[in-house]
Amino acid sequence: SGSVVLSPGAKPGEEPDGDSPKAENEPQPLHGSGICKWFNVRMGFGFLSMTAKGGAALDSPVDVFVHQSKLHMEGFRSLKEGEAVEFTFKKSSKGLESIRVTGPGGVFCIGSERRPKGKSLQKRRSKGDRCYNCGGLDHHAKECKLPPQP
Repeated sequence: SGSVVLSPGAKPGEEPDGDSPKAENEPQPLHGSGICKWFNVRMGFGFLSMTAKGGAALDSPVDVFVHQSKLHMEGFRSLKEGEAVEFTFKKSSKGLESIRVTGPGGVFCIGSERRPKGKSLQKRRSKGDRCYNCGGLDHHAKECKLPPQP
């Protein structure tokens, strides 16, 4: 039971937690809720229309930037125009930027039915995915069992 590896003293030259200067410049993330204003599925970003901040309704909605990497959901990440969202956000040089976006009460976002057009189909037909020797889709030329074709 007495085999704790971490020494109680911090390593020399390290600030103890909570004292680092970074903590002061980075305010706690703010909490907001609203709807998705628009979302570009192909580009993977859009804007939220924040109607309440920290639980208090705003007089007029405020735009908050959203990137698909911040969406809490499974599979392909996107937002549907008008879907209800809750999120944490911060002020950045670009304005307000969301940190994590969920559906109401922390559930997965619904997401758009739209997908980037033709991505999965095109990918299969692109030359890089097939053997340029015999045209087979399951291997590349260097693994091809056939002799080089004219």
